[in-house]
Amino acid sequence: MSAEKIAFVGGGNMASAIIGGLLRAGMRPAQFIVVEPYAPQREKLVGEFGVAALAAGDAGLADAQTIVWAVKPQLFGAAAEPVKAWLGAALHLSVMAGIRSESIVAATNSERVVRSMPNTPALIGQGIAGLYARPAVSADERATVERLLKPTGQTLWVEREDDLDAVTALSGSGPAYFFFFVEAMMAAAVDMGLTAEQGRRLALATCAGAAGLGLASDESPTTLRERVTSKGGTTHAAITSMQGDGVDTAIQRAVLAAQKRAAELGKEFGV
Repeated sequence: MSAEKIAFVGGGNMASAIIGGLLRAGMRPAQFIVVEPYAPQREKLVGEFGVAALAAGDAGLADAQTIVWAVKPQLFGAAAEPVKAWLGAALHLSVMAGIRSESIVAATNSERVVRSMPNTPALIGQGIAGLYARPAVSADERATVERLLKPTGQTLWVEREDDLDAVTALSGSGPAYFFFFVEAMMAAAVDMGLTAEQGRRLALATCAGAAGLGLASDESPTTLRERVTSKGGTTHAAITSMQGDGVDTAIQRAVLAAQKRAAELGKEFGV
């Protein structure tokens, strides 16, 4: 780690989460280059982390052993074209949704590409990222990627690139589903006479505790749910209502819609 140089193309929230975690793990600000066109964000990166932040990439990118692509998918082509000449020797890690690895190969002249689909809990070190590596990526380079992403949370490798569309739909978009559910619980809290803030605290603490229990238990989510659901009780009334409204089927349709859109993004924004 002492001599490694890492370049980020895009310096937003995900890049900041990775950089901050690696600095806390012992890397030095001089080991990072960030290409970020938006001036206020460049200033924030310099002020918070002390890293070099450039408005546009230059030949300095050729010194990076790893390049992390953290721009919005629709901006990838425009971001890659001006710096293509300096990218071929690096390992490339993409945290962009949808952009296929063959598009990254075409844009960088490097077959050593890993795609990652992280999620927003990475910002507090509690995310999970699905990972796919092209065949040219070595075992040591896979380990490098795991180390780079370790500050953001867990990692999970998939063998087929298409599986990342499912990862995107499930865990990449999943935090939004969770907050959508919390919003509904908060609205119900107000309907029952509690304040929105009381509803927020109760809902978030309950969901966090349930997730922690699920992670700590060897039992299935179905078994854990059934243990709370006494026949004729309050939970049974709620679950029966949701089943009657087709909530479970609606959630499955929603996740499949997200998977479909992830596949479409790869076609729309490929290079």
